[in-house]
Amino acid sequence: MLQQKLQVTLLTGRTIEQGVGKERGKSSKEYFEAVSICFMDAGDMKKLGIKDNTNILVSTEYGSVVVKAVKYARAPTPGLIYIPYGPWANVICSNKTSSIGMPSFKGIPAEVEPARDKPLLNMKELLKSEFGR
Repeated sequence: MLQQKLQVTLLTGRTIEQGVGKERGKSSKEYFEAVSICFMDAGDMKKLGIKDNTNILVSTEYGSVVVKAVKYARAPTPGLIYIPYGPWANVICSNKTSSIGMPSFKGIPAEVEPARDKPLLNMKELLKSEFGR
């Protein structure tokens, strides 16, 4: 039976593709494609009935964002999701730094659900929806 939502732990960080995209420019197609994704365990994707490049909604206590699900190819990682650093990850991470100058981007409780009918916003749309500009 398919689940409607899945409780997971969110990790964020750098990827080679995110770094290359950043060098091309944050308004580039390469950057968008590198940071508007979420790596997921194949078994977790199956539980939700989603395939590669399916829109998903990732929600934390800090916000929600639509990203593309991508099967993590290296090893099973049930219960974990990974979103590369960028504006899409920033929407769902805390901005609190606990006086150390850097917010926590690891170990955030999150919920994932299919979002086939919700659009993946481009950079301009995402920033406008989050900051009204």
